[in-house]
Amino acid sequence: MYHWSKLSSVKWIDAWEERFYGNDRSVISEIKGGKSVRVEVYCETKKEAEAIKKQFGGTVREVKSQNWVALSAVERPPLKIRDAILVCGARERKVADELRSENPEKKVIQIPAEMAFGTGDHATTSTCLRFLVDISREQKEEKWQMLDLGCGTAVLAIAARMLGAEACVAHDYDPQAVRVSKQNLKLNRVDEIEVEEQDVLGWKPRKKWAVVVANMFSTILQEAFPTIVKTIKKDGDLVVSGILADQWEVTKQWGEDAGLVFGEVVKKGKWVTARAKLES
Repeated sequence: MYHWSKLSSVKWIDAWEERFYGNDRSVISEIKGGKSVRVEVYCETKKEAEAIKKQFGGTVREVKSQNWVALSAVERPPLKIRDAILVCGARERKVADELRSENPEKKVIQIPAEMAFGTGDHATTSTCLRFLVDISREQKEEKWQMLDLGCGTAVLAIAARMLGAEACVAHDYDPQAVRVSKQNLKLNRVDEIEVEEQDVLGWKPRKKWAVVVANMFSTILQEAFPTIVKTIKKDGDLVVSGILADQWEVTKQWGEDAGLVFGEVVKKGKWVTARAKLES
């Protein structure tokens, strides 16, 4: 067992909560005085801990071995998305298979809590899933494909594929997220999803998609808008998320400057998710 930790300013607590939400092995503690927080993650391997250190800095130390998975495996009820999807957080495949047998009319997605953001129950991810259900129903009989930027665990790409997308491409700059995403594709027995390690700020897209979802920090999103608009088909849909409410107006302005028109905007807690189309 290995332990990663880092001290950070309290002003970044929302970003840390978003990054490690759904990870049963993470702890965020406010330091006495209220100006700093300590962010900690317990990892089963040194490689996992070092990957976090490489991305965020901090320190890594070895701790006494214990069955952390068994200690943290708290069963939560499946997340319901509209009347179409159930997201199951169990680690055992048989639990998800039982849900499928009991709910044949719903798509069951199994996303165990892991070292990547996007278990489904965070406000940003769950709202993206709701938008995906709505968009998939609007496609009717038309064929469509989906691009998932900042895929985390690939839950959105998996959902899109189950909802009728012909194929999906999922990108994340974090190699840990890419690894976990590929595991989840196998776990959910889905095909036609291509997962790539990719930094959207350095990426040059070569095709367009009918549906694009970008769930990432607002500062990255703002810089990425000129690239993102190049990935959307003429009448396609874009869903953006990962935006704190107090950052929405400036993020919206960046999007509009890049040629987007925002329609539906959903505020859930302190997070904003929005749907947009290209300016006609």
